[in-house]
Amino acid sequence: MDMSYLKDMPIAVLGGGAVGKTMAADCALAGKEVRLWDQPRFAKTNFLNIEKTGITLSGNQFSFFGYQRRGIAHVALATDDLAKAVKGAGIIIVAAVALGHEAIFRELIPLLEDGQVIHILPDNCGTFVFRKLMREMGCTKDVVVGAWYTAPYGIRVVRRGGVVTNECKVEDRITTIRGCALPMKDNDRFMASAYYIPAFGAIIDAEGEVTISKKGEEFHHGFVEGNTVLDINLSNVNPVIHVPGTVLAVSTMQNFDTVLGQNKANYSLYAFGACPAIAEVQAKFWEEEKALAKAMEVGLCTVNYEDFFSRTTMYGKEYMGPDFAVPYEENYQNFWGDGPFDLENRYITEDVPVGCYLMSQLGKKYNVPTPIIDSMILLASTMLKRDLAGDSKWTLDYLDIDHMTHDQLQAYLREGTYTPKA
Repeated sequence: MDMSYLKDMPIAVLGGGAVGKTMAADCALAGKEVRLWDQPRFAKTNFLNIEKTGITLSGNQFSFFGYQRRGIAHVALATDDLAKAVKGAGIIIVAAVALGHEAIFRELIPLLEDGQVIHILPDNCGTFVFRKLMREMGCTKDVVVGAWYTAPYGIRVVRRGGVVTNECKVEDRITTIRGCALPMKDNDRFMASAYYIPAFGAIIDAEGEVTISKKGEEFHHGFVEGNTVLDINLSNVNPVIHVPGTVLAVSTMQNFDTVLGQNKANYSLYAFGACPAIAEVQAKFWEEEKALAKAMEVGLCTVNYEDFFSRTTMYGKEYMGPDFAVPYEENYQNFWGDGPFDLENRYITEDVPVGCYLMSQLGKKYNVPTPIIDSMILLASTMLKRDLAGDSKWTLDYLDIDHMTHDQLQAYLREGTYTPKA
């Protein structure tokens, strides 16, 4: 699919947090015109002095093929005016947490132009919400809406003395990423557009490479086409890693500075919370996801049982190849400071009411038992003293798919044929 018209068009990045700011800088350093937008309530902090300082890309930038891009980037525009950010842009990257999606989409949809391609990362049901709102708002623009199962980096924005700086510390760059459009029939356009996003440079550079693991397993680098956006949501491994890891290692996190005498700012789930017992729970969690994907006749990324049993979990092979794993015996200081530092963190407040709850609902719809996933929802809710599922707006009804039969849902996911509620 020829998407070359995107080559010289600006890129709009929506979200001034770690992922958005890093992707904007990465694309700008590659010579693209980039507009960076954030909501007014966040822009004042996230864009402080950005015109003067630019955005610094730093960090180890580990990658299997050694891809790196460093320096100080200056975006063409950093603004809280969404119309200015997206006017004439070819690609619109949504790099915001799921809790902010609806408000952003309601403001964005009236501004859409034919030919634009929207990339949501990670999806966290964003594609469903976007298409639902397009229908509700009567938007008929010819746009492609797709998503990726993760961001292309392991990244943190540097804070100094309580001040959010414009330095983005990139620890890792992945060499493979899984994506899909809603509907799936738009995949040719969606996947082709990804080559015009320089932030995917490590992935583009590795496209077509195959690495053979020690066990003889083939690992394919580059862009991977998912089998429907439900595949992309299930393949997002944040819930399976973050939720059991945070919930079951909560005592280490909460006692880190008091009882254990450590600097609270150094805490990391991966460095200090990961252990074989928690990995067993994560592996069982994943088995429930595999059963869901099979029942729904959608795809799922390949994660092996043994991939859970290291400090780097399955994330390691995305960045450093299929045989990369840091053993539990190693004090891996590269992870220090990753957090989370309390339970009021997206590891819980996003991954439970969005990711885990979606899986639990789909399990009930398709008669697939999800006891491990359900137990994580219950424990997290108990610890936070509120019902993270019952209070969640990410119901199947909110996503506009609860009323559909299996065949109707397949037609919607693949062809875009929407069956209205009776």
